[in-house]
Amino acid sequence: MRLKDFFQNYNTDANTIRNPLVIAEAGVNHEGSIELAKRLIDEAREGGADAIKFQTYKAETIASKNSPYYWDITKEPTRSQFELFKKYDKFWKKEFEELKKYCDQVGIEFLSTPFDFESAQFLNDLMDVFKISSSDITNKPFIEYMCSFKKPIILSTGASYLYEIEEAVGWIENFQNPLALLHCVLNYPCNDENANLGMILGLKKKFPDKIIGYSDHTLPKDMDTLKTATLLGASLLEKHFTHDKTLPGNDHYHAMDKNDLKNFRAKMKDTFTLLGNFKVTSMPSEEPARKNARRSIVANIDIPLGKVIEREDLSFKRPAHGISPRFINEILGKKATKNLEEDSILQWNDLI
Repeated sequence: MRLKDFFQNYNTDANTIRNPLVIAEAGVNHEGSIELAKRLIDEAREGGADAIKFQTYKAETIASKNSPYYWDITKEPTRSQFELFKKYDKFWKKEFEELKKYCDQVGIEFLSTPFDFESAQFLNDLMDVFKISSSDITNKPFIEYMCSFKKPIILSTGASYLYEIEEAVGWIENFQNPLALLHCVLNYPCNDENANLGMILGLKKKFPDKIIGYSDHTLPKDMDTLKTATLLGASLLEKHFTHDKTLPGNDHYHAMDKNDLKNFRAKMKDTFTLLGNFKVTSMPSEEPARKNARRSIVANIDIPLGKVIEREDLSFKRPAHGISPRFINEILGKKATKNLEEDSILQWNDLI
């Protein structure tokens, strides 16, 4: 399903758990190579992602030259945000137009997060939905600019207090854009004890009319983090994506690859088989149990023709092939239409 259709058809029923849409966050793991970017597109589609998302920025417009690092420098030794962004800011309008065209050819939705006004403007022609990074949740002018395109917004909420999320939601609601909020923790990687997936429930309670999802920075391992997020009600998932998790660099070591994504899809297929239907009802497979494990009203003694039925005349035993004990009050006071042997299962035509 395309994200535009997902927004249009979404029902915010809090009691429903959905098979989630998955965005493979390739970011800048293409490292400036169009061929590698296309490989990431191919592998994201093979793994089962609904969309692949890149990042669009120029170092000069996203960070000052003295901006400090906030990541694990044992994995990514660059100590300046500006220097790190400068490594990967070579793609611009022409490259993203080519990647959009390639995504359309292979059958996966193209997205890229803009980090400045110029990229937002040209990406508007390439996408049906805008993604706003957690880092821009307080950037009111930029949020309002993206809202002006009148498209659905996906907003990550990492490192935010609730009042900051409420404030950003208010800015977006002023433009009446459909909105999805993604719980997110801005640690790279995010340790399991910091994931706080319970915040998904907090967002669902606070914003019952919004789509709630999860942007994951935990190590992929067995992909149970995304499974748990889904079971808590996250219906839109985003996770960093790479072709090789052993590569050095900020966004490779905590990313999933195509095999992780396949593993997640297989897990969710099994999980939704177990979940089944959310409507409370008896299942067809339970019909033998309904007929044989439930009880009927049974003659506790020999009951002669014409006897008025009293409580001590009756017992309740399996199977449920006769009158149900739920009708006990209707049975008492009736008369037997024939001789009823002890332990016989009463039928309606046995009584008058």
